[in-house]
Amino acid sequence: MKQDMILILDLGSEENPRLAREIRALGVYSEIHPHDITAEELAALPNVKGIILNGGPNRVVDGVEIDAAKEIYNAPVPVLLADHKGDQPWPEDAAARKEALSNFVFQVCGAQANWNMENFIADQVELIRQQVGDKKVLLALSGGVDSSVVATLLIKAIGKQLTCVHVNHGLLRKGEPEQVIKVFRDEMDANLIYVDAVDRFLDKLAGVSDPERKRKIIGAEFIRVFEEEARKLEGIKFLGQGTIYPDIIESGTKTVKAVKSHHNVGGLPEDLDFELVEPLKMLFKDEVRACGKALGLPDSMVYRQPFPGPGLGVRCLGAITRDRLEALREADAILREEFAAAGLEGKVWQYFVSVPDFRVTGVKDGKRLYEWPAFIRAVNTVDAMSAEVPELDWALLKKIGDRIASEVPGICRVLYDLTPKPCGTIEFE
Repeated sequence: MKQDMILILDLGSEENPRLAREIRALGVYSEIHPHDITAEELAALPNVKGIILNGGPNRVVDGVEIDAAKEIYNAPVPVLLADHKGDQPWPEDAAARKEALSNFVFQVCGAQANWNMENFIADQVELIRQQVGDKKVLLALSGGVDSSVVATLLIKAIGKQLTCVHVNHGLLRKGEPEQVIKVFRDEMDANLIYVDAVDRFLDKLAGVSDPERKRKIIGAEFIRVFEEEARKLEGIKFLGQGTIYPDIIESGTKTVKAVKSHHNVGGLPEDLDFELVEPLKMLFKDEVRACGKALGLPDSMVYRQPFPGPGLGVRCLGAITRDRLEALREADAILREEFAAAGLEGKVWQYFVSVPDFRVTGVKDGKRLYEWPAFIRAVNTVDAMSAEVPELDWALLKKIGDRIASEVPGICRVLYDLTPKPCGTIEFE
């Protein structure tokens, strides 16, 4: 292994992501794991130089104060308690906090500042090869940055042992299925299976308005699609996933309640007996992009707009109808086109359109209409845990609004969402 690691155990802190990123900012790799990690699980982690038991306000779970196993306290590496069992929390002063953290990481643990994407990729390639051996891996390839980076990393590690499945569920953005095929099948020579399941998904979603129900239906149908494709293939033993750390946080941990369910393929029948391969699960979104750049992915993939697994299903608010979904797809394409023309690609972290399931009055060609509004959402963030709304040029917003309202059938008004995260979320569901 090329990089040292500081292990953070979640003993109730609400700032584990911040701590992990502070350690990485020092040039040392860090991972966050549950408080109940076993001695065997600890021993399996590579190059652990120190452990931080990071306590906090969520230290009581189901009426019981949580703690690490005795074996963890007796681990053959330095163990630091922060806000746990009466020990002092991290200093509030930024300089003092950095000094305390640096002292533990470098002086006490003797860790080396060898965290960078080249070393991360080298370590993950080695770990993937160790895990997979000569077996085969099945990966859901949406074409988003997470799944694209995982696919590229797996191709680098195991080549043709990987089979990618791209499912067109009818909830993708304009032109996306074609781009996935071009980049991965034509340019990267990946094993790629294309599945047209548009009618299958939209029929399942008909009349369903609750966002969590939609997510679960889409996830369950993905499971069925992958089950079908997996049973057509021989020798598949592993399932690759583009899970990243914000997914884990928002899906809920042992100390933090879930914010929402995430569309990661799972729950396949036990007889398929797949083991998960998740090489990015400890990275934040900006780190995933850096990984993609280091792997040589084209900028069109690396800086592609973040896109939830359920796709436009969480942006076509309420019960999905085909006409409103198509209006959303066209409006979103206009937004992306105008942002690109304005030079905002790579400068605004995420931008998209949502269309609700209610109508408002409008006027076109001298006629009174009753059509849908469209909500523009744009945010800037580093790690997707919090986000701010950029102040966009008024002329640009007006141009986008005019184009969407005049060019997209069914839409007569355009609004700009000013809500940061928190208290809003990045998505508009």
